[in-house]
Amino acid sequence: MRLGLNLGYWANAEQAQRNLAYTQEAERLGYSVVWAAEAYGSDNPATLAWLAAQTERIELGSAIMQIPARQPAATAMTAATIDTLSGGRFRLGLGVSGPQVSEGWYGVPFSKPLARTREYIDIVKKVLSRKTVTYEGKHYTLPLPDGPGKALKLSLHPHRTDIPVYLASIGPKNLELTGELADGWLAIFLEPEAAAEHLAHLAKGRAKVGKTLEGFDIAPAVPIVIGEDPEMCAEMVKGYASLYIGGMGSKEHNFYHALATRMGYGDAADEIQEHFLNKRYREAMAAVPFEFVDRTSLLGPVERIAERLKAYAEAGVTTLSVVSFDSDVEDGIETLRGAAKAFELAGVSE
Repeated sequence: MRLGLNLGYWANAEQAQRNLAYTQEAERLGYSVVWAAEAYGSDNPATLAWLAAQTERIELGSAIMQIPARQPAATAMTAATIDTLSGGRFRLGLGVSGPQVSEGWYGVPFSKPLARTREYIDIVKKVLSRKTVTYEGKHYTLPLPDGPGKALKLSLHPHRTDIPVYLASIGPKNLELTGELADGWLAIFLEPEAAAEHLAHLAKGRAKVGKTLEGFDIAPAVPIVIGEDPEMCAEMVKGYASLYIGGMGSKEHNFYHALATRMGYGDAADEIQEHFLNKRYREAMAAVPFEFVDRTSLLGPVERIAERLKAYAEAGVTTLSVVSFDSDVEDGIETLRGAAKAFELAGVSE
């Protein structure tokens, strides 16, 4: 198993500088990859290019570049550019986002997300292969018919034509599609004891294209808070959990609410969502069960975290990326060092 860092989003210049400090420390400590996110604020290609210019070895992943935000050819151009400028360190993580962001922010219909994702990745891979791009799908047609457009191919000679593609996915059909089309899975709220069910869906998709899970990267983002009392540590993560379960979507369409429900926390998920959608954020946080956080996070002393890392490795995780919850830069740096120490104690590195 490899150790990574997920930076999430940032909202101001101070947070951007903090993320740079974390990335440089993670590289010094031997972390394998740093991931950046985007929603409707900072974009991650600019962030990752900036980090690439100030690092040398650590790989750089988008978690995720939102599919409705860009045409597939533009995504392929961005991926090829960052990968080339960084000397082959880029990982292209993609996801459909949700209906509120897709339709409300980008003006792109959310219907048929699986079919749209399939076509999108087809085109991205075709562009990166430097083939002349023609495509006839239900969602994308290149070039447009009966117009001046012509079939083109990528003019850049990229560092690699096989940049690893990851998908962020939740639910059986999405996981199966991920196994079929991608090189890795970006997971959230992954419980090691329940990972086998998710991996079975991924394996079903891999089998469709004559492949196994060998070499396929299982890459969850896992919150980490180091301290003496796991329950106190969990309090730091409850805001994050309540945001996803309660606020990442509407009452009718929230993938994380559905995931928590499948995990056995349906009543709590309903309560969290009810509070969050009515802007009762403290109450939403308080409604997040400690057990949910503990099952999906790294909490407590370094030795306890090391034992939990063993569970993730035994479950089949190949890249575990920590999400730090900290009060300041110094605290965050100490968390990264503590995670590296726990990783060493666990003895799970490749």
